[in-house]
Amino acid sequence: MDVTILGGGPVGLFAAFYAGMRGMSVRILDSLPELGGQLTALYPEKYVYDMPGFPKVLAKDLARDLIEQGLQFGPEVVLEQTANQLVKTEEGWDILTLAGETYPTRTLIIAAGAGAFTPTKLGVPSEEEFVGRGLYYGVKSKEEFRGKRVAVVGGGDSAFDWALNLHGIADSLCIIHRRDQFKAHETSVDQVRQLGIELRLWQVVKGLSGTTCLEALEIENTQTKELETAPFDCVIVNIGFKSSLGPLLGWGLNIVKNQIQVDHLYQTNLPGVFAVGDVATFDGKLKLIATGVGEAATAVCVAKTIIDPASKLFPGHSSDMDLTGSPTG
Repeated sequence: MDVTILGGGPVGLFAAFYAGMRGMSVRILDSLPELGGQLTALYPEKYVYDMPGFPKVLAKDLARDLIEQGLQFGPEVVLEQTANQLVKTEEGWDILTLAGETYPTRTLIIAAGAGAFTPTKLGVPSEEEFVGRGLYYGVKSKEEFRGKRVAVVGGGDSAFDWALNLHGIADSLCIIHRRDQFKAHETSVDQVRQLGIELRLWQVVKGLSGTTCLEALEIENTQTKELETAPFDCVIVNIGFKSSLGPLLGWGLNIVKNQIQVDHLYQTNLPGVFAVGDVATFDGKLKLIATGVGEAATAVCVAKTIIDPASKLFPGHSSDMDLTGSPTG
């Protein structure tokens, strides 16, 4: 295999497309059961606003189109396999999975996003008991919240995005945040205020109550320490994710703050191994899908010159190419 792409999220999918366009044999390897990465696993019903060409697009629809684009040259797709070890060979590398499978590859592009991620929890008693029964760490279907009394916990983009997405669907809606400063984009904060969505600031959730499902939240004012029990049917917790590179930490890569350090060509310290998207770090890094796909295109082109030193780094514009059939070479 010319190139294996570790990660089937948006950046990995674009890398698969671009490698196919450059006539490379491609494999996508992902531990998740479906392609699309966080777009499908965490927030399929959320709108994405910062993709070129889309004023706004549902994450699941963006994932659908990226998957169609990424698969058009027929890459090998390996799902539910976790890359465990990376072993140097004469031809390149062998990727060994936890299931005991071996996948040889000449080059490797790591597009693993934030790595393995788990949601940060509230840390309150009985939290596990209410998961799926009123307590959520993400939203798979907005219809689950129709007509419900909903609280969103958090002050970042995800919390404000879900508040905006559920406005008009939920019967009542509020954002609970432990301070009065937000990490969300200013436009999102302004929209929430303009819509009159309640902001319960300097407050934290200290307890959950209900019989078969969630019925109320115990909320503490962080300044006065006063406790209040407020009726809610659902609480969506958006206070971040804990991520880990897992087995990749043992591959000998240069790691900085749980990210893989790369140069200006997205090359790691290992020959023929690249990292792109959220998993990669360098001076001036921006964690956007829009920037990640550009990184993927560069990494693919550099990998192409490793496999075929006679090839050009820049293949020309896609508008000058015939993409109706699979390339050869």
